[in-house]
Amino acid sequence: MKGTNLGELEELVLLTVGVLYKEAYGVAVMDEIEKQTGRTLNISAIHAVLKRLEDKGFVKSEMSEPTSERGGRRKKIFILTASGRKSLEEANELRNQLFNQIPKIAFQRSLKYQV
Repeated sequence: MKGTNLGELEELVLLTVGVLYKEAYGVAVMDEIEKQTGRTLNISAIHAVLKRLEDKGFVKSEMSEPTSERGGRRKKIFILTASGRKSLEEANELRNQLFNQIPKIAFQRSLKYQV
């Protein structure tokens, strides 16, 4: 397995694979990300990230049955692995730990430090 760190886009795609569960294929992931975040990505970027996540062992894929809506072509469906779920849980835990350590005063507007 390659490195286990998740980049921001990898995390977003991995979360989306989890959200879509057994319906997570390239176009569906791309569409769901746009729906959920308003972020437009091209299909090549999605496929590259899915490949990286599969190489890292965070997702696994299988081919679906052919569908008439795709002219008899099959879809490559992705699902989270136990490692993928663990990676998401660890990233979420770390983010929450860091967020909870921010002093309340850091969220107050200060003219001196306002950007």
